[in-house]
Amino acid sequence: MSSPTFPANAPANCPPLETAVVRFIQEFDISHVTPRLRVLVSRVMRDQLSSQIGNSRLPWSRQVRAMVDAHHVPGASRVITSERTMSAQDAAFINATYAHGFEYDEGHRPSNSHPGSCAVATAIAVGEEVGATLDEVIAAILMGYEVYARIGVLGAPDLMQRGFHPAAMLASFGAAAVTAKLRKFDAETTLHALAIALSHASGAAEYSSTGGSIKRVHPGIGVRGGMMSAALAKAGITGPRAFLSGVKGFYQAFLQREPAADAADRFSLSAKFEILRGGYKRYCCCGANHAAIDILSAYAGRLADIESVTLRIPKLANTMVGSVNSNAYTPGNIEQVQFSLPVQAAFALLGLGNGYQSHMDYLNGKLDMDQVRSAARKVKLVESPEMDKQYPGKFVTEATVTLLDGRTEIHFVENSLGTPDNPMKEDAHDAKFMELTSPVLGELRARALLAVLHELPPGLPLAALTAMSVVSEEA
Repeated sequence: MSSPTFPANAPANCPPLETAVVRFIQEFDISHVTPRLRVLVSRVMRDQLSSQIGNSRLPWSRQVRAMVDAHHVPGASRVITSERTMSAQDAAFINATYAHGFEYDEGHRPSNSHPGSCAVATAIAVGEEVGATLDEVIAAILMGYEVYARIGVLGAPDLMQRGFHPAAMLASFGAAAVTAKLRKFDAETTLHALAIALSHASGAAEYSSTGGSIKRVHPGIGVRGGMMSAALAKAGITGPRAFLSGVKGFYQAFLQREPAADAADRFSLSAKFEILRGGYKRYCCCGANHAAIDILSAYAGRLADIESVTLRIPKLANTMVGSVNSNAYTPGNIEQVQFSLPVQAAFALLGLGNGYQSHMDYLNGKLDMDQVRSAARKVKLVESPEMDKQYPGKFVTEATVTLLDGRTEIHFVENSLGTPDNPMKEDAHDAKFMELTSPVLGELRARALLAVLHELPPGLPLAALTAMSVVSEEA
């Protein structure tokens, strides 16, 4: 009997899900990037690069940069805002950390995660190293976003509810996929890159309860792991062929369940793109807070009129920003502030705002946190598992505001500002970009970079794009 043959774009002897993932990576190219998808890639790039630039001066960003500077590997990939270039692994590790550094980067709610921080940092760093065209990088960003998000959707909401941080868990797969694509791996080597990435999938979400700036570094850790996985595969190291669907694969090991029956179909090139379900933050905190902020911002400055606020929220939201967290009412660090629904509600009620500046004010000791904690005590949280069933994947919120005069006002938000069903307008995206980049680049240079990211001219050298972020004197 002759041995079975396998198409060149598929690995041999693999389960259907793993075969589908590898075929998606092998077959995807710029021809699949429609004009609509190109606009969405541009938006992800604007959001991610502005976050990288704006967050590059934060304390933990400086610490990561100093650590890598001490022993980096020389290379052609740029660290954002810097004249220095490094190996793709080192640069992507730093840039992905910057991107996720302040709870302000894009998010993909169905996977409870942030695919852009992985896909953009990896694609640009590897693209610079291999001399890729801008179109090749754009295709790699979209493909990496989709591999990351589609694997994540199959694991949501269980990963987050079990205490894992999806941005850390999934970045290893996304980065391995992007690296394999841009380095032009064949199907078998691509399979092993992703299979080895299973061994790098890690990251717990305890930061939301007791803090820790390591949360900021999770995408960087995942990106480095995924890129190392690709390097190991290229060197000949092999991984388990059933790395996702096996009895000890990703879903069984971390979730104790099999992936959905239609899992392989989700990696078809004709399947709906997950980037269409991506969202963009208007507030500088965990997205599970945003619906409540939308509601309570209307009460800014009226705290003296309010007796109490009751927020009914899904179980998943309570896991992320609610009473499951040890310090929801008594934050002692920035992570606890950004992952506390009572505190974010207090920010809104006090009229402090929930954006970048209010959180910088906290970091710089400019907020009266006794006043904030006092306001937070007026907020009661009620977990509602029924909401998870009725509104799967959404951080809906019902707020009951009881006034001192005896009146009760009830508000409900299903889609907070910035979600696909309630998107920010383009000028709001641009305003956010300028808010983050102008203090570092200056307004004229920030606007020039913004214009290029809107246009994404195919003939633009990638190095010319990254050079637009360079500042001579790093403050």
